[in-house]
Amino acid sequence: MENLDEVLKKHKLTMDEYKNILSILGREPNMLEMGIFSSMWSEHCSYKSSKKYLRGFPTSAPWVIQGPGENAGVIDVGDGMAAVFKMESHNHPSFIEPYQGAATGVGGILRDVFTMGARPVANMNSLRFGNITNNDKISKHQRYLVRGVVAGIGDYGNCMGVPTVGGETFFDESYNGNILVNAFTLGLAKTDEIFYGRAEGIGNPVIYVGSKTGRDGLGGAVMASDSFTEENKSLRPTVQVGDPFAEKLLLEACLELFKKDYIVGIQDMGAAGLTSSSFEMAGRSGSGMKMYLDKVPAREPNMQPFEFMLSESQERMLICAKKGYEDKVLDIFRKWDLDAEVIGEVTDTGNMELFWHGERVANMPVQPVGEQAPVYDRPVKEPEYLAKIKNTSLYDFQKIDNQEAFEKLFCSVEVVDKSWIFEQYDSMVQTNTVKAPGSLDASVIRIKENGKALAMSSDCNPRYNYIDPFKGAAAAVVESGRNVAMSGARPLAITDCLNYGNPENPEVMWQFAQGCYGIKEACAKLNTPVVSGNVSLYNETNKIGVFPTPAIVMVGLNDDANKTLPSSFQKEGSSVYLIGDTKSDFGGSLYMKELFGKVEGSLSEIDYEKELKLWNLVIEANKDGLLSCAKDVNVGGIAIALAKMVAVSGKGIDANVELNDKRDIFSESFSRAIVEVVDGNAFEAKARDIGINVTKIGTVGSNMLKINDISMAVDSVKKIYFTRFKEVVEQDI
Repeated sequence: MENLDEVLKKHKLTMDEYKNILSILGREPNMLEMGIFSSMWSEHCSYKSSKKYLRGFPTSAPWVIQGPGENAGVIDVGDGMAAVFKMESHNHPSFIEPYQGAATGVGGILRDVFTMGARPVANMNSLRFGNITNNDKISKHQRYLVRGVVAGIGDYGNCMGVPTVGGETFFDESYNGNILVNAFTLGLAKTDEIFYGRAEGIGNPVIYVGSKTGRDGLGGAVMASDSFTEENKSLRPTVQVGDPFAEKLLLEACLELFKKDYIVGIQDMGAAGLTSSSFEMAGRSGSGMKMYLDKVPAREPNMQPFEFMLSESQERMLICAKKGYEDKVLDIFRKWDLDAEVIGEVTDTGNMELFWHGERVANMPVQPVGEQAPVYDRPVKEPEYLAKIKNTSLYDFQKIDNQEAFEKLFCSVEVVDKSWIFEQYDSMVQTNTVKAPGSLDASVIRIKENGKALAMSSDCNPRYNYIDPFKGAAAAVVESGRNVAMSGARPLAITDCLNYGNPENPEVMWQFAQGCYGIKEACAKLNTPVVSGNVSLYNETNKIGVFPTPAIVMVGLNDDANKTLPSSFQKEGSSVYLIGDTKSDFGGSLYMKELFGKVEGSLSEIDYEKELKLWNLVIEANKDGLLSCAKDVNVGGIAIALAKMVAVSGKGIDANVELNDKRDIFSESFSRAIVEVVDGNAFEAKARDIGINVTKIGTVGSNMLKINDISMAVDSVKKIYFTRFKEVVEQDI
């Protein structure tokens, strides 16, 4: 092959990978085949740097129907119903073009769920941006990105009629060069009507359905498998353009199709488009496939085979139908005004044969391309910065009056209400939302079919992961589970989105490995297996990577939707209790970051037994009608947790907490929660039976927030909490 070095560089393939290609094919590849290998072996599609560490995740439990390896994970939620869910990243496209990047991220994850036969019933998102508070060029650009991403997410989800019920938003300078946009969707299906992405049965037709294929998104998977530099930060042609109205038609057509016995399998055309969907469907079944690319519906004239194979145009599916039923499948999609064409058939050759106007233009063995991508054992090295920061403690800084500290922490854009964001989302469509955005902790939807409720919470503290990638990742699992338990639901399983920097940097690879080990430990100890997920690497610009960000969404089940527990105060005069123990835990804390500009220190050990006792106490006390509300304690400690509860409820609190150091009111010790109690004696007795410490700390009421030596009028608490974020994000408008 002429100019081999240049060709390999363009396709982001190494010389060793090229030698492997020669071995697989037994000949030189043509340029179409090179493009297919490039996409299928990209980091985004093949997980070649991460696969080694993902293999040990706990993935099974009696309630798990489908774990990782399919379009989405599936768990049993009783009465013949299943929850289908997954989280996916769209980081690189959203940084290049925030509106379309975020919108198509939502569209992609919706297709991952409804291709399994499930109707999407809830969306969430996990967003990370850089500094938005200053008046410099960086903050202005970050505010522009916030506005674009939120508009893209809102417009797509709203048009689809799927409620966006919650999520999280985090800000730190480490994301100035790479924002993170992680989208989550949960759907419901009957347990006996779940569909899988398989193509099998010799002679069965392969059908293309959805929108036409254009040139948008060409090379998207490869682009998302590389770091940004000054030269490649404007890769707009590699960002897909979404059409939520077409996706809505596609959703309804697919759900109609699933009621019939016409198909063998179905797969979303996501990253790498027709390439990944066809190779993955054939690969799962050990089949071969013939595809006639000139039959693919085209949006633009003079498109070539490589463009059809590598385009990431949105709102498209690939179906393996049962032979003889192809016309019935075509009729359904055409009725919904969608393109639908038979473009191929399943074979027994084990090869992917691509034809263009009668000429075979590619002939590649499916299994090695789709299932045997390189698996790298990249060098790992503990980052040097950890030794410099691990011994930092609160006592290294001057003492600041608690009132002054509270006023600064409570104004943080990380803390205050994000209604400016979620009010752009329709959170009540489908009329099943029980706990909506802004109500604190987990979001909850009702399952109409059985009267139960699904609780879900997205969580990750990047500061914790920066100072301790192992415990930080474990803490994300724990925190998301605790949020779910605070709603009265039993945590059951997670999906993850593992966002890290450049894996070719041994320190980043060490962070990633440690993060995986932390997730494994937490999921095993808490019996909350991983059922789906995504890895996003190369989140780096000009060799500056993001904080390690293993975003976790926990999903849990409450047997009675009517017993969903609120997270803010409900009744004047009620007793308020603290569950758990407070120590001086300030490593990676909001206190250290906001007051001293430092992300340093160390994390305490996570006591999984204590965490499970906390969950059990809240869940069981809620079942017995002993609680009016529950809120976990995390970022900003007891002071910020109580302030949020006051702001959302509009009710004051008079609290006194005994502490070794008065600053511990901002400590971020694990395994703690605040509960509003109906019957104190019965609650204390249940806590003793379970074996966890509880302490009465105050009473709901008055027009003041009072916590030890901190005080603020309820009206002032509400004003700061509900207006601060809008003031910051709209200052350029």
